[in-house]
Amino acid sequence: MDRSDVTLERMRTFVRVAERGSLTAVARELGAGQSTVTRHLRELEEAVGAPLLSRTTRRVAMTEEGARYYAHCVQILRLVEQAADEARGARGAPAGTIRISCTAAFGVLHVSRLIFAFQDLYPGIGIDLGLTDERVDLVREGVDIALRLGPLADSSMKLRTLGQSRRLLAASPDYLAARGRPAVPADLSGHEGVRMSNVAGSETLVLRGPDGEHHAIPFGGRLRVDHGLAAREALVAGRGVAPAHRWLVDDLLAAGRLEAVLPDYAPPPVPLNMLIVPERAGVARVRLLVDFLAARIGEVPGIEKTRPER
Repeated sequence: MDRSDVTLERMRTFVRVAERGSLTAVARELGAGQSTVTRHLRELEEAVGAPLLSRTTRRVAMTEEGARYYAHCVQILRLVEQAADEARGARGAPAGTIRISCTAAFGVLHVSRLIFAFQDLYPGIGIDLGLTDERVDLVREGVDIALRLGPLADSSMKLRTLGQSRRLLAASPDYLAARGRPAVPADLSGHEGVRMSNVAGSETLVLRGPDGEHHAIPFGGRLRVDHGLAAREALVAGRGVAPAHRWLVDDLLAAGRLEAVLPDYAPPPVPLNMLIVPERAGVARVRLLVDFLAARIGEVPGIEKTRPER
């Protein structure tokens, strides 16, 4: 083989195997047989003239030569995609697919609607929306953009701060009628709490009062859930009191199915950020969606947009 056999298809296969560390996972992702993936890698290594991957029975890892080659491949593939985007853009028809990861409840109730509106504007762009409360590895999973609530640890990603998600305490009218309405934060210690099992520190409820003072109240209960939509249903069913994002319960409050508890006291807001894989940030369709979401996120109840710096 010669260097003309270094095809984009083989390059893409190598990049995804390097990122995922698994031939089987990449074969499934590409809709190809594992033998095809193995052949692409073998042919690429023969064309390059150097071993790019080391294989064990459990994992595939890049060699030193492979790590250097991977960095160049990512740049080449990005330039190829940008060139295609510019060519399509000259005809006024952005196209291609964008993969997004988003907190599950937030995605179901609000982000999905924004995506529908985006696709109405750009019908040639496909969206692959993944809903999970787990912090997925964006590069490994082939994700372009992630919307995340809470603290971040993805220092290698491009960050766009979208705003703050305001929260409140909520409960159903039936629950409050049966158990009484708390008048001060200390009264919550005698109430049933609905807690999130995937939120650190949920056994203590922190509230900020009207004068800025903070109250830390022990918060217990017989029910813990790991999904926002389950917490929403538990509140409606009268299972207790819970801190909730405004966007999670705003429609239920408006319909009278839930009520605000201690409305002068609120849990601290949670930051909402957008993470963008750096190698994908320059792709035209990704830029379009990033700007669209940043502009429209303020339509979501309880999201206070971050003011742009002057």
